[in-house]
Amino acid sequence: MTVSDKEALEILVEKARAGDRQAFSEIVRRLMPQIVALTYRMTGDRDAALDLAQDTFVAAWEKLKSYRGESQIASWLYRIASNKALNHLKSKSRFITESQATEPIASEASSNPEHLLRRKELAERVHRFMLSLPPQQRVIFELRFYNGMPFDEIARSTDRALGTVKTGYREAVRKLRILAQEEGWL
Repeated sequence: MTVSDKEALEILVEKARAGDRQAFSEIVRRLMPQIVALTYRMTGDRDAALDLAQDTFVAAWEKLKSYRGESQIASWLYRIASNKALNHLKSKSRFITESQATEPIASEASSNPEHLLRRKELAERVHRFMLSLPPQQRVIFELRFYNGMPFDEIARSTDRALGTVKTGYREAVRKLRILAQEEGWL
């Protein structure tokens, strides 16, 4: 997200906080793909991911006046979405099978089918690995690995100590490296 995108979102947030539903609809339009991606990677279930993303934005609209602006709106929404996904996983207390854990990745400009196939397979392996992580560690890994969020922002978004976040991410990366070596991914 560019600086101008962040500034535009800040303006939209202020308008939405003043009751402008169209401004909030624009926030939803801009951030829905990231929230759906987060909830999907957390749950491995497309339908649940869409429902959780919608629930996230409903909750955000209802609580928008309590948004203090200490973090970016996207971080605030990630926190709501990750909490909803964690609650969903707890309430379902189910195990996600490998068949649910695959997600096609977007095609790239490369015309080399072998390269695209390898990238897709790697993305699917990383996604299956992520689904094997404990839910709290999965949130941290998702926000850092897929969204590139800084550790301090992840700590605020997840309401965890900075050291806990860094340790959780390091442990997830360590597990991923071991799995990649064992299975010869790289």
